[in-house]
Amino acid sequence: MPLPLDTPAGASFDASSGAPDGAATAPALRVAGLRKTYGAREVVRGLSFTAARGALTAVLGPNGAGKTTTIECCEGLRRPDGGSLEVLGLDRLQRASDAELRKRVGVMLQDGGLPLAPRARSVLTHVARLHDRPADPDRLLARLGLTDVATTPVRRLSGGQRQRLALAVALVGRPELVFLDEPSAGLDPHSRLAVWDLLRELRDGGTSIVLTTHLMSEAEELADRVVVIDAGRVVAEGSPAELVGPPELRVTRRRPRAARRPPPARPAPPRRSGRRAGGPMRRRPPASPDGGRRGGPARRSRRRAGTARPPRPARPPRRRRVRAAPPEESRRPGRHACSGPRRAVPVRP
Repeated sequence: MPLPLDTPAGASFDASSGAPDGAATAPALRVAGLRKTYGAREVVRGLSFTAARGALTAVLGPNGAGKTTTIECCEGLRRPDGGSLEVLGLDRLQRASDAELRKRVGVMLQDGGLPLAPRARSVLTHVARLHDRPADPDRLLARLGLTDVATTPVRRLSGGQRQRLALAVALVGRPELVFLDEPSAGLDPHSRLAVWDLLRELRDGGTSIVLTTHLMSEAEELADRVVVIDAGRVVAEGSPAELVGPPELRVTRRRPRAARRPPPARPAPPRRSGRRAGGPMRRRPPASPDGGRRGGPARRSRRRAGTARPPRPARPPRRRRVRAAPPEESRRPGRHACSGPRRAVPVRP
């Protein structure tokens, strides 16, 4: 049962050939009446849906809708308060099924769940040794673009590189069912397309995939079936085409020229005041001696009466400061203007 990464393009394999008798006909995942409560807050409220074998099922919903809690219950990381869970034909709530499901189920957590001290290749090689028929770790690192950082400690990897390494850890054991909790979160566009191509290849090879996302574009691009969750309940379910609907067709019909309506009249601009919008206040002209304003009603009335403008009052002359010349003695060279005659200072022997 080779992993699609080790097979040529177009080849396929039966992922359910190692399943027990009667389990191959059952869906990959069946959730019925699932309930989960944290204190007084009910996060999952009677949720029910199924995921077909060999298909990619997307669990879509906003943040806080209960997607991660539902997936963690299906992975066995949380114990539900009610309902039933069936994974690959086995009862998820029975402890006897844990050992069998660990071999056949791959898990990618939202926060990665990776150790930080080891190097990237060491982590993937260690997980590969825990499985009977693992995939080639180096080939998986190359497919996800992690060859250049294979010897880098996990703590020094970027967020997108950790996401891709967590995806490689989930796929290295050749699982029949893979749970992926927002696998494209934090990825750049190039890495997101590489992850999408890998998921399509796994689905075409027969691997069942259940992923959570809050992006409708991702669900529409990858999923065969979409389950929409909101407030812990399933609000819609179906294929992407059924949920999105047919594309809209908009028809625009132009009216004849005679039947066209005239454009609406523009309202008159508001009358400007003394102050412009966003500008400084206009200065008023200075007052004239007769109490009027220059260019105002007083000047217009004088023009009509033929009288001349009254003369302005004469201004007093300005005073100028005159500095007195220094005395003649201060003009001698070597003498300061403020100093007196020189005196001899006796010097002691």
